[in-house]
Amino acid sequence: MRKKFKPLQEWFNQADYDLETASALFEAGRYIYTVFMCHLSIEKALKGFYTKRFKKDPPKTHDLNYLCVLIDLNLPAEFQKFLDILNDLSVPTRYPDEIKKLLRQFKKDRTERIFKETEKLLLWLKKSL
Repeated sequence: MRKKFKPLQEWFNQADYDLETASALFEAGRYIYTVFMCHLSIEKALKGFYTKRFKKDPPKTHDLNYLCVLIDLNLPAEFQKFLDILNDLSVPTRYPDEIKKLLRQFKKDRTERIFKETEKLLLWLKKSL
């Protein structure tokens, strides 16, 4: 028997957990993985929207813009700009070509901005339900 898809609330519970993990990683100075977990948090929230709308499991993708297209979600311009940035950071933070180079790119201030924008976007997504 096929398992039932994860409900919206479970996706959002996981999105919250991932954002809490991002916070812990930020406090530990693990900035690359902070960004990775920010991406994962938003990805799971969008997949929650997908399951709510289509009543089935979302596609196995990490592309945040693709998920927005699938669920017909039009973000305000400020969030769309940030989503584009976060989406582009998925592959390099998930599979770095050169760790030392990536570490130079993600200092505390830049990572903190990404984290704070992720918090804002996740909150907006929750309110959009």
